[in-house]
Amino acid sequence: MIQADVDLSRLDRAIVNAFQGGFPVVERPFEPAAAALRERGVDVSAADLCERVRTLDEEGVLSRFGALVNAEEIGGTATLVAMHAPPERFDEVAEQVNAHREVAHNYEREHPHLNMWFVVSVADESRVEEVLGDIEAETGQATYNMPKRREFHVGAKFLLDGPISDGDLDLSHLGPDVEPTDARALTPDERDLVMEIQGGLPITETPYADVAEAVGQDPAWVVETIKRFNLEGKVRRVGVIPNHYALGYSENGMTVWNVPDDLVLEVGPEIAALDFVTHCYRRPRHEGVWPYNFFAMTHGRSEEESEARIEQVREVMSDYWDVGDDDWDTLFSTRILKKTGIRLDERAEANTE
Repeated sequence: MIQADVDLSRLDRAIVNAFQGGFPVVERPFEPAAAALRERGVDVSAADLCERVRTLDEEGVLSRFGALVNAEEIGGTATLVAMHAPPERFDEVAEQVNAHREVAHNYEREHPHLNMWFVVSVADESRVEEVLGDIEAETGQATYNMPKRREFHVGAKFLLDGPISDGDLDLSHLGPDVEPTDARALTPDERDLVMEIQGGLPITETPYADVAEAVGQDPAWVVETIKRFNLEGKVRRVGVIPNHYALGYSENGMTVWNVPDDLVLEVGPEIAALDFVTHCYRRPRHEGVWPYNFFAMTHGRSEEESEARIEQVREVMSDYWDVGDDDWDTLFSTRILKKTGIRLDERAEANTE
């Protein structure tokens, strides 16, 4: 189990371990959350639990608290893009790329050619080509679009030594009985709710009532809608979202694999089942430049730990096909160039009835 670099109390560790997914969606969620911790041997009141979550958020141990909105289900699209930035012009190219508001995350990664990787998020899928055309014209460099063809897994638990170290406390069943719908579009009220919660919930004992006041709705409607969004996939999970860097997970390794096309659907779920794999996708190859069609993201506290985990991925791969040295690679991130998060405003607006 992992010792965090920051000085965390037993209660802090219990919070991080217990509530990375499955926080109650009820009007006063800290009460059942605190009761569940007491049942697991962690003595805390609802008020103290709320205060501690707020402090962890303020100290940067948490990225935020609340609902993790699934941008893909809200509307629009996002795509991963790679490009080569000449070393002598790297910072200049990064500035040009980052100046585009459609660019969210951008990382420098270790690769002899494709050393810059960024995400483009747009309300209309047809805009991707336009944005990439502008970037190519400004930088003089080709871009390689790698949209998601199949998602096998998204999500991670960064667990610590301490109480509830298996992260097996799930309170997502609490809350109103709601029925998921098959509606793809948002209503104007739902759009307003998404905009209000995309950056996190207020860390108070009544977060949903506070959101309701902000959007001019009844608290019961907010609770029911977020619970329904969770069932429909518009919200991936509700809980604390750790800053994995603060917890010591500093190594971010993107492993890429040239998996035979007829095996991808078999291999994908097996790799996704590894608890240290946080993202797992099928993406397109680019002939003559990029031979890999399968991406698996891992995190570790050191390069050695990451390499050991990558070796575990390779071992699983080898159960299905003869993995050669040229059939895979690992691209460690060396620098965060931009990280604004996916902006949902335009995407939600375009998908509103």
